Amino acid sequence: MAYDDVRLRADGATVTVSPTDGGAIHSLTVDGTELLRQGPGHGSFVMAPWVNRLGYGTLAWGGHEYEFPIDAPPHAIHGTARHGIFEVLARDETQVVLRHRLTDPWPFPGTVTQHLSLGDGGLCLRMRITADDEPFPAAGGWHPWFLREVPPATGPLRLAFEAAWQEERGPDHLPTGVRVPPRPGPWDDTFGMPGGVRAVLTWPGFLELTVSSPERYAVIWTLPEESLSVEAQSGPPNGLNTAPRPVTPDDPLDVRVDWTWRRTG
Repeated sequence: MAYDDVRLRADGATVTVSPTDGGAIHSLTVDGTELLRQGPGHGSFVMAPWVNRLGYGTLAWGGHEYEFPIDAPPHAIHGTARHGIFEVLARDETQVVLRHRLTDPWPFPGTVTQHLSLGDGGLCLRMRITADDEPFPAAGGWHPWFLREVPPATGPLRLAFEAAWQEERGPDHLPTGVRVPPRPGPWDDTFGMPGGVRAVLTWPGFLELTVSSPERYAVIWTLPEESLSVEAQSGPPNGLNTAPRPVTPDDPLDVRVDWTWRRTG
């Protein structure tokens, strides 16, 4: 079934969601200004049932090994839900509920549900990953691409955050399991924030946006020239193998991230 894009509106902000493009957020505007990088694979997309890199496209679980397509050689990246279609379960002017059935190449029957709610001064992103019957490991989050330069701002985007540790990154870009003190950027790195994720993005003279979540991990990616990413997520890269969080029919995985903003211009 084909679904039209869903547009949410509140307090001068508009969010455009594409059910047929993996339930991705294609656009977030505040007072008419686009905050997300445009184009295929950008905006902000769902990461589920794993986040970031799954080492060498292999999942070891229950005494078996499962192989997945290598789409970030030599690894599989960002899960399978972003490639699927999300069914629109409910919608109104400010919120939408979308559901995706986990299917091949993911071997375990289950569901990813998103609930996006736009209010005065913020967007709440919620995700639930459920298992039909057989338990499986899972992780979830969102991957936004925030533009560095927007027309109303008086300068480029600034990023501020504090982390308790940084996951040491091996030559294969996977965490080694060693935690080190946070290092200067640029980053394509995982940070631990045991009190919850909090990062502040400031477009000078225009807007301050805070990414917050009760989750303990964030991947910060500042290498692209046009954008940067703050990916709050429920586990580290390759966590399905190194620190699996089982999902069962009675114990789904719930993930929440909030983007809140205030105008400074």
